[in-house]
Amino acid sequence: MRYCITMLLVLFGYCAEAQNYSVLADKASELADNAKDEADYKKALDLYEEAFRMYPENKNGEGVYNASILASKLKNNDKAFQYLMSLSSIKGEGYNFPGWNYILEEDAEKEYKNLLSDPRWKTLKQKATGYKKQFYEELQKKENEFFSINKSTLKNKGNVAELYKEIRNFNPYQSKKDRDYSIAFKINDSAKTSFFIHLPQHYDPQKKYTLLFFLHGAVRNNELIDYQLAGWNLGGWNRYYTKYADQNDVILVFPRADKQYNWMLSDDGFFMIPEMLKQIKKALNIDDNKVFVAGHSNGATGSFSYLMKQSTQFAGFYGFNMYPKVFTGGTFVENIKNRSFINFSTDEDYYYPPNANDDFTKLMKGIAADYQEYRYNGFPHWFPQFDASEPAYNIIFNDLKNRKRNPFPKEISWEFDDNKNGNIDWISNIKLDTLSKNYKANKELNFKINKWLVYDDNDSLKVKDVDKNAFDFPRKSGKIKAEYRNNVFRAETSNIQSFSINISPEVVDLKEKVKVYINGKLYFDEKINYNHEYLLENFNKTQDREQVWINHIDVKV
Repeated sequence: MRYCITMLLVLFGYCAEAQNYSVLADKASELADNAKDEADYKKALDLYEEAFRMYPENKNGEGVYNASILASKLKNNDKAFQYLMSLSSIKGEGYNFPGWNYILEEDAEKEYKNLLSDPRWKTLKQKATGYKKQFYEELQKKENEFFSINKSTLKNKGNVAELYKEIRNFNPYQSKKDRDYSIAFKINDSAKTSFFIHLPQHYDPQKKYTLLFFLHGAVRNNELIDYQLAGWNLGGWNRYYTKYADQNDVILVFPRADKQYNWMLSDDGFFMIPEMLKQIKKALNIDDNKVFVAGHSNGATGSFSYLMKQSTQFAGFYGFNMYPKVFTGGTFVENIKNRSFINFSTDEDYYYPPNANDDFTKLMKGIAADYQEYRYNGFPHWFPQFDASEPAYNIIFNDLKNRKRNPFPKEISWEFDDNKNGNIDWISNIKLDTLSKNYKANKELNFKINKWLVYDDNDSLKVKDVDKNAFDFPRKSGKIKAEYRNNVFRAETSNIQSFSINISPEVVDLKEKVKVYINGKLYFDEKINYNHEYLLENFNKTQDREQVWINHIDVKV
């Protein structure tokens, strides 16, 4: 969505032109989609050309692309190449891809089959390839500038106590030339994606900033792409994220997932958000205690999943039209007590029914979780599309203004069924012991769902009877409860083989002994010193300047 500038005379004129151009382009597109013969294609092309002629300032890549296809179908090669040559140099704008993408994509030769024998097609592809190369060179240049920092001297610090202080005050950051960056992200040797990052207007590298991830929905229908454009993320359904982030100096991050590498359906891509955060912290001055995750639909379920499985790096979580369930293992809802969640639901949501949201809220209240739900009546699953969703964003940004992560909570409770998720704040590297003869099943918190909303063949919402559990528990789990007071750590474990207690000078007095009690028995009673290797290794792993661990105590249960 393109927003109009604020000068009133220009505002009204521009908006009217944009709307009129869109009316003509939409009519042309509809006519082309339903064309029955060449006459219909000709009428559609005429409408596009009328739009171009009357509103040249609003002419965009999508319109030129559609006009070129119509000209090709009509075997008007001269006109088709006229549009294609113009299209090849168009930079991506709004929701449109760069022009070269339309020419070089896999389906291009099917769409332009009437042009392939024309010598001009080869010339066109060469030009498009040149523009593509230039596009990626510019992207790489911007990415290099984004990651540019002042030279670090951390590794040269011989005094470990001084190293700790320097990490806590680490600031190698530089100013940034732009507000918007598309950053390529390697998933593995055969897959890559990207994240788009939007900075406050006057980013100051000497100031620590709040950061908010937004996780998109519909992961089954999305594709990985190694670049993103501002128009894909900052307008439309995300317009209120942009509005309130700009007002509150919040950094926005928009990752891109697909059906294999995502935050909901598979663990293959679950590492992406923590790893992206680590990369961003190398480039920007982020407040480690004010990193948040939000999302819509599958993205809201992803936000909930990070709360359940890997919440250490984050301060709080938000979701619109969420399905509160971990789809890759057990949903251990008591883990929410380590953080918080705010859910925005609607009463006409086919994704998760209001009666189930009511029962989930009751469950959250029953365990005294920091959980809030706001119900908006009369809206479907795509609630963020509507202007009525704006108050919800007010709630989010008021919450994140006032909320901070406690990096050293005095009490921890954590349950998990996958060793990859055995970390929470100062307890790390927890390993399960589910093969023991003494294995005891942990209490499962669950409830039944008996009603679901579905759309019938007439797109009317109906109530369907179902019989399903809210959560699945496909594997055995382990659980740990731990606390510390006055240099004394106590932990109660269930089905746990081993774990580590991370030590911070903010938590313990290094001049005194540290005691550790495991299941009521004294396990450790010694002084703890700085460990240079462990200190540096953990900082390099997380880039966290608040949760800085100088050593650890390994525990075998």
